[in-house]
Amino acid sequence: MDEGSFVELDALARHRSVNFGLADNRPVGDGVVTGYGTVDGRDVCVFSQDATVFGGSLGEIYGEKIVKVMDLALKTGRPLIGINEGAGARIQEGVVSLGLYGEIFHRNVQASGVIPQISLIMGPAAGGHVYSPALTDFVVMVDQTSQMFVTGPDVIKTVTGEDVTMEDLGGAHTHMVKSGVAHYVASGEQDALDYVKDLLSYLPSNNQAAAPRMLPTDPITGAIEDSLTAEDLELDTLIPDSANQPYDMHEVIRRILDDDEFLEVQAERAGNIVVGFGRVDGRSVGIVANQPTVFAGCLDIDASEKAARFVRTCDAFNVPIITLVDVPGFLPGTDQEYNGIIRRGAKLLYAYGEATVGKITVITRKAYGGAYDVMGSKHMGADVNLAWPTAQIAVMGASGAVGFVYRKRLLEAAKNGDDVDALRLQLQQEYEDTLVNPYVAAERGYVDAVIPPSHTRGQIVAALRLLERKMVTLPPKKHGNIPL
Repeated sequence: MDEGSFVELDALARHRSVNFGLADNRPVGDGVVTGYGTVDGRDVCVFSQDATVFGGSLGEIYGEKIVKVMDLALKTGRPLIGINEGAGARIQEGVVSLGLYGEIFHRNVQASGVIPQISLIMGPAAGGHVYSPALTDFVVMVDQTSQMFVTGPDVIKTVTGEDVTMEDLGGAHTHMVKSGVAHYVASGEQDALDYVKDLLSYLPSNNQAAAPRMLPTDPITGAIEDSLTAEDLELDTLIPDSANQPYDMHEVIRRILDDDEFLEVQAERAGNIVVGFGRVDGRSVGIVANQPTVFAGCLDIDASEKAARFVRTCDAFNVPIITLVDVPGFLPGTDQEYNGIIRRGAKLLYAYGEATVGKITVITRKAYGGAYDVMGSKHMGADVNLAWPTAQIAVMGASGAVGFVYRKRLLEAAKNGDDVDALRLQLQQEYEDTLVNPYVAAERGYVDAVIPPSHTRGQIVAALRLLERKMVTLPPKKHGNIPL
């Protein structure tokens, strides 16, 4: 926190329990520090658990202190930062510990989408200590220091016979790559704190406030073509000649954001999609982008859930969404089907369809099949849809389509001894000329404009200015029913 800004609450509070000798051990604070202050001048509320007091276990007073600061954060519209480390419920205090866990979880839910909630895991966290972070917007863990698990290695060994270390079971990389609980793996505690500061710089204090805006360092004025930079022009030659050759979508992201600054979220998970925060024209934006270097940019279960979560977070806190599309479809395979790609992939459809913030989509290359609809299409409510001349918008690629559409003709050619390969190439070219281009979609209004890649940043700036006062009226309802 900013030096001298922290105001502690309930510093003298102590537990009331007299069971199991606790009457003789009543440390002030009861193992958690709570209060409020500023981070880079932004008002925040914070609590920090102290594992040196009763192992960081949660008792009645400990829980009441956290509940009190959570209520204060909600009442004043401030972000809530929790620094977590502890061994679960305080067994000596019995069911009251469980009751206070429930009070905390309930407030996490009530605060969800109202104020940003960020959890730092600074050591081992077990049992009930892990569910509150899981309900927050972002979880930051420290490599080789943080662990999270509901049941620890000893219990697992007793019940299932499995041998597993704390790090393998609940370490930072486990929760980034396998479980998806973590949003950032920090190299150390200072790196974790710096990441939280960066996160706060992109988020409003609450859902009634606009996303933060900085003064743009290189504002675009006048005609787009008169403001092109060397970086803008590099986009014109970024896409490889071969549709099957990958390129790094980070190169596109870097060239459209202010000062090349991109705060990636869950970078080590589901690498086939990239999500994170940046600024365009000084405005906070969320980026969702297919990554052609991983699975050719295909959507799978993990990528769909990662992107859906991020889209909903941006929408909750008034951050416009920029979608960069190069997607050949959903990843095929029995593993994907058996594990629920239909239901879990639909989460991304739901997230885009639900979002009311400004939504801008740029198709850089492939946009095939149902994945075209999913990735911020006009049909799912995107406001401004742009395409590069290299865009390929179709039900499927030319190679697959020719096999379906011209199956009989190819079989007849084979029977007649004709050059089937030459015919296939001819038919593929005809298919591409007829359907696999951005102009058919543009004719129908599915794409608002086909633009030179170098104009992308300028077009996005113009679209963000247009959408600054976007208003949406939705049907009245209690809440939607996302396919969880």
